[in-house]
Amino acid sequence: MEDAQVLVVGVGACAAAPEEEVLGLIRDTVRAAGLAERAIAELATVDVKAAEPGIVAAAARLGVPVVAYAARELAEVSVPHPSSASTAAVGTPSVAEAAALRGGGELLVPKRKSAPVGRPPMATCAIARRPAPPAYAGLSSPVLGSQPAPGPDLRHHGDAEVRDDGAGLTDLAVNVRSGTPPAWLKERIAASLGGLAAYPDGRAAREAVAARHGVSPDRVLLTAGAAEAFVLLARALKVRHPVVVHPQFTEPEAALRDAGHEVERVLLREADGFRLDPAAVGRVPESADLVVVGNPTNPTSVLHPAAAVTALARPGRVLVVDEAFMDAVPGEREALAGRTDVPGLVVLRSLTKTWGLAGLRIGYVLAAPDVIAALERAQPLWPVSTPALVAAEACVAPRALAEAGHAAHRVAADRAHLLAGLASLAPRGVRVAGPAEGPFVLVHVPGAG
Repeated sequence: MEDAQVLVVGVGACAAAPEEEVLGLIRDTVRAAGLAERAIAELATVDVKAAEPGIVAAAARLGVPVVAYAARELAEVSVPHPSSASTAAVGTPSVAEAAALRGGGELLVPKRKSAPVGRPPMATCAIARRPAPPAYAGLSSPVLGSQPAPGPDLRHHGDAEVRDDGAGLTDLAVNVRSGTPPAWLKERIAASLGGLAAYPDGRAAREAVAARHGVSPDRVLLTAGAAEAFVLLARALKVRHPVVVHPQFTEPEAALRDAGHEVERVLLREADGFRLDPAAVGRVPESADLVVVGNPTNPTSVLHPAAAVTALARPGRVLVVDEAFMDAVPGEREALAGRTDVPGLVVLRSLTKTWGLAGLRIGYVLAAPDVIAALERAQPLWPVSTPALVAAEACVAPRALAEAGHAAHRVAADRAHLLAGLASLAPRGVRVAGPAEGPFVLVHVPGAG
């Protein structure tokens, strides 16, 4: 792998500069320089342009954030191509070059202008390269190799901080229900240990999951947690243009990149409550043949309407909906598990969160029989252990479903109490993304890294 690096694209744009002009200029510039679009980590600009729709939309299409600097900061940056017009308009001699260089690094591509037909250009860009810090080192796979992902390491989770140097740290990102597994489930799992000499037989568990969702067993695949399902989807399906809707659990994108795919991101906006609305659906390229979205989404806790999620479906497209936390929503409102009328629908479920089985690894996929068959061919033999199969069968039984339903209501009450407490911190700048519907909340803390 080449030395880890990130690309920063400095962008300037006139008022009402079209998204396609801004995005087209960036992509053409990156391509002409022989650089990789996936290495772009951010778009940088002056603060008065940070909300410019063309820049915001281009960043969303590229799946990167917009970083804004005050004009006085950019005016201090030495640039090779200063402009008096830029200085007069926004107080800095070159928005694109100065913004690209503001965080340090080397200017790879000096300022370029868009070239629309029949009118003056409305966008400029420049590209700088920065050495990547360790958190930007990308991913690697001993089997397939991978494509380095822009931004932080997609597989760096909070538990790594606790394991490596846990003194005084609490991992608040572990979304496993407390007090689990329940005693009756531990007894069922313990009783299965007497059969460990035999190879696992998943037929009973598969039929139980199928019955729970009202589908045929050939629409069910049992997996070693939802994480294995992401890997199977990335490796077994022949897709050319995968898109992940972010903010999102990072494992789907990590698995796709490990499998050699270039992944496009569609960013939901905090200003819109991180909701999957018609405008966000419209930002997903029609050429996308695999789209991944969470519902409720980790980490935003937003529960998207089922109609908004199914609006992403297209003939010839695989729509992967991660419903790992849906059983923590009272009544499982907006669930798509069991639907067979949505083209290309693949639903992932996890049994590790509600039942405290993260160490046992059990989940499942619901999809059309041909998709299930393709995923199954990519699995190793006996991928799910006998204790995990027993747990799966037990956790979809009527008694367990009733208990999960009661737990979902308790989670909702606990979340309301938590939100009320966090609201008291609003004067200190703490705010919560919402409305939250999952067993977790996303909190913005001023000054946090």
